[in-house]
Amino acid sequence: MKRRFAYTALVAALAFHLFAGAQVFRLSAADAKEGDKDDAYPQLELFSRVLERVRRDYVDGEKLTYKDLVQGALKGMLSTLDPHSEFMDVSKYEDLKQDTEGTYGGVGLQVQARDGVLVVIAPMEDTPAFEAGILPGDKLIRIDGKSTDRFNQNDAVTKLRGEPGSKVVLTLQRGTSGESKEITLTRSDIRIYTAKDIDNRREFPVGEDKVGYVRLTQFAEKTADELEEALKALESRGAESLVLDLRGNPGGLLDQAVAVCEKFLERGQPIVSTEGRNSSNNTARRASGRGRIRRMPLTILVNGGSASAAEIVSGCLQDLKRAVIVGEQTFGKGSVQSILPLQDGSALRLTTAKYYTPSHKVIHEKGIVPDILVPVTEDDEVAIQLRRIPGGRANLEDALRAFEPGRRDALRDLVVNRRDPQMERATDLLKGVSLFSKRTSSRDAKAKPGQSPAAKPLN
Repeated sequence: MKRRFAYTALVAALAFHLFAGAQVFRLSAADAKEGDKDDAYPQLELFSRVLERVRRDYVDGEKLTYKDLVQGALKGMLSTLDPHSEFMDVSKYEDLKQDTEGTYGGVGLQVQARDGVLVVIAPMEDTPAFEAGILPGDKLIRIDGKSTDRFNQNDAVTKLRGEPGSKVVLTLQRGTSGESKEITLTRSDIRIYTAKDIDNRREFPVGEDKVGYVRLTQFAEKTADELEEALKALESRGAESLVLDLRGNPGGLLDQAVAVCEKFLERGQPIVSTEGRNSSNNTARRASGRGRIRRMPLTILVNGGSASAAEIVSGCLQDLKRAVIVGEQTFGKGSVQSILPLQDGSALRLTTAKYYTPSHKVIHEKGIVPDILVPVTEDDEVAIQLRRIPGGRANLEDALRAFEPGRRDALRDLVVNRRDPQMERATDLLKGVSLFSKRTSSRDAKAKPGQSPAAKPLN
């Protein structure tokens, strides 16, 4: 009797809230033009009927809860808007916060689902996965004895992350041998570093050409600070110019994109603007002038994997003639996703505006077109990734086993010879700028009184 009463009360409460919400929508719709009304009440009534029919007649309906059904409906609704809006349940929202904060409890393993199999993208440096010798291309067959068949990336993340000090057992398969091995890892606090050098480390060496290099893997909470540390290290080693590598950078936090741009811009210069349906989403960001401003010659590497915040940085510095963009056209993800937390700990990621570069070029679905287009082959791209594997050459042969035999020799040669056409073009450009600048400076120093000095190139 008590269960029946509770069930009746729950249905009545749900119906009341649906009805009340419908009245609000109806009142707002009353102001719409005749013939253009969008009455929410019939649709909410339809939703409630379907909800109850599923609860009553679905074959496994006893396993369902109202929370499951409503959250499933919310996920479906948000997914129909665009590829970037979504409903995040409590767990997914927590994962998002951990990713952008830069720390979480786990093993430091990046995985991706390919053809129904979880494949290791890469272990992060100085993490349990890295120290255990896990390599890119390894297949993750089981986690704590449970098969990963049909696991997606989110399922894997949920299983791999946990409290520091707890253990997780992984069953891995390497290459095409079919042999598997079991590894027990102890989770630890994982720090996600987003600024890396050309060897995928944080040492930032500088060669005889005096060209520095920094790769930003994403824009997280500490990205601008990490870039500042990298720039100081490069300057202390005599770097006179910089290659900023944003290839494969999927974006991240807008504030960090702005902070990165500010390191190369004078105070007051425009960085990015946003325009949306709601005027509160219309903003314009300019360089604050705080901190040290770098005036060194700059090239930026981009490709089809450069998106969002990476496109804001490259688009801004290109428009303002502050950097030369080299590589391939970027992804074209120039929309603003606002994170709207909800009372139960879940959140909406909702597209609320679009980004525009300083010259008011739209980024969304257009991308940034490089100043110097340098296409690369698929093998070139794979070789660049292989050079970043932990352990370098020592683990190269193991990593190559993930590829068909006929392709291994070509990839090995590309890795050993460090072939990177886009990097080579960017570096040559900076060398030319440096040489020209030194020659004009020398001529200016020798110019007789009253003579006009030679024009200096713009950076």
